[in-house]
Order: sequence, then structure tokens, then C-alpha cells
Amino acid sequence: MFKKIVVPVDLRHLDQQERALAVSADAARHYGAGVTYVAATPSAPSSVARSPEAFADKLRDFAAARAAQGGFDADAHMFIVNDLTGDLDHYLAEEIAKLDPDLVIMASHRPGAGDYFWPSHGGRVATHVPASVLLVREDVGLSG
Repeated sequence: MFKKIVVPVDLRHLDQQERALAVSADAARHYGAGVTYVAATPSAPSSVARSPEAFADKLRDFAAARAAQGGFDADAHMFIVNDLTGDLDHYLAEEIAKLDPDLVIMASHRPGAGDYFWPSHGGRVATHVPASVLLVREDVGLSG
């Protein structure tokens, strides 16, 4: 049913994406699909990496580790966005569309008042990418 899954990740906040990462690994194994982890970085040094090249290396290492741990094929796709706050939504949807996935699985947050004024990254992707989009909330339905 699904052959290519794209999973946007934020390497600064992986702890807030574990549930979406687990769902994407499960879907990849279930459908025998490949996973492409996609992430954005500015061209200037950031808290994750000193350069876009170093960021790309970290993203590739992350993809390889998730694939080895989960038993599926994975690769990485990095793109540069200098204003992550203002431009990420537009460029994220554009980069995902270029990858032509069957399914996008991404972490999301509980909706709040701000969502009436600023749509979520997932909402933007769902309305601008011609693929199925599964938004996974990290803190919903978890016990303990």
C-alpha cells in the first residue's frame, strides 16, 4: 500500500518526536516501505551543527541508526532554510512534495489558541502535499 514514507524531523527536539518515529518505523516494516527523514537547517551555525554539511552528516547518521534499529531502509534529505521560524512551513511542504511520497508521518502538538492564527507545520503539509499525511501527537493516549 505504501512504498515511500517521508518523516520530517527536528534534530533539536527528537525527544518530542519519539511516538511519530515509532509509528513510522512500524509502518515501514509493515508495508516494506523505505523511509526518508527530512530536516531543515539554516546556512549559519546552529545548536545542532556548525555547517549545513555537518548537519547533513548528522541527519544521515540519524537515518542510518533508525534504519538499523528498526529493520527498514532509510535515507536522509536535508534542505536549507535561513528563517526557520518564518519560512519552514512553505519550504517543508515544497521539499516533501519533491520527494513524491505515498505517506508522510510527522509529529504534531495539541492544538491551542495560536493555531487559529498560525497553522501547524502538519496542517500546512497536509494541505499542500499530494500524499496521505498522518499527524502523530506525542502526548495523547499515553498512560503512565
